[in-house]
Amino acid sequence: MAKEEAMTYDDVIMGRRSIRGYKPDPVPLEVIEDIVSLAVRAPSSYNSQPWHLHIATGEVLDRIRRDSTERTASGVRPSFERMETGKAYEGDHRKRQIEVAVQLFEAMGIARDDKEGRDNWTMRGFRIFDAPLLVIITYDRELQGGDVAPFDCGALATSLVNAAWSRGVGSVINSQGVMHSPVVREHLNMPDDEVILISIAMGYPDESFPANAVVSHRREVSDVASFVGFE
Repeated sequence: MAKEEAMTYDDVIMGRRSIRGYKPDPVPLEVIEDIVSLAVRAPSSYNSQPWHLHIATGEVLDRIRRDSTERTASGVRPSFERMETGKAYEGDHRKRQIEVAVQLFEAMGIARDDKEGRDNWTMRGFRIFDAPLLVIITYDRELQGGDVAPFDCGALATSLVNAAWSRGVGSVINSQGVMHSPVVREHLNMPDDEVILISIAMGYPDESFPANAVVSHRREVSDVASFVGFE
């Protein structure tokens, strides 16, 4: 991106949205490296940088798509490596989840009683949204059991999607890409001393894909923040 075309920080933060439909065009390696070089500036506890990135494209990614969808279709239960609380979202948290789901289904023309359409949408997630690029974030297994390393990796994920957007690359953070962790571990030849945390689909946005126009609603500052000691 030419210097005069560079986005401001506000452009990135206010303009970024989750992308669920991609052009087939590959993302050049030099662009990916540029994005990663920005993303790893994310803060971490005492600069511990507990993260690792495994980035796949081409035939390797196609094999991950194939095996993940086959396991899902055959009823194989999800197999996460990260800690799961097992507590479902309720109240306002669940309300916000449903709200964005309704936005997406309306954009895609998927009716409430369209089971096939909803199932196809779910499988799209297991296909990594047909994106040309998959990023898997892992952290060192010796840190498993604590909450700081996953927190730090969350900061890295945020940095990745924002850095990507600043370079014209869209993304969506999703759990479906790691729901069958043995598939990811096998095809990416991951070392045993890393824990698979989350996946991010990436690629150039297909602006004709209806769901890409969806902008999720955000809480007002007055609903999120409290201010103490201000006149």
